[in-house]
Amino acid sequence: MDMRRLVGENVKRLRLARGLTQEQFAERSGFSQQYISDLERGRRNPTVVSLFELAQALGAEPRDLIAASGS
Repeated sequence: MDMRRLVGENVKRLRLARGLTQEQFAERSGFSQQYISDLERGRRNPTVVSLFELAQALGAEPRDLIAASGS
């Protein structure tokens, strides 16, 4: 699996686990809903800074966004 898709799946999994819609997560994170949607579908390549900001908004660690499932 490529890194973009892995990050997208992890963001979506964590977002849903926290009961957030894409719109709510976008508001909380400061990113647009379109960016979140594209990210979750593996169409965005987030920067290290973006990963940190996304993780903070999810109450997670940046490593949680890049970890393969089962890690």
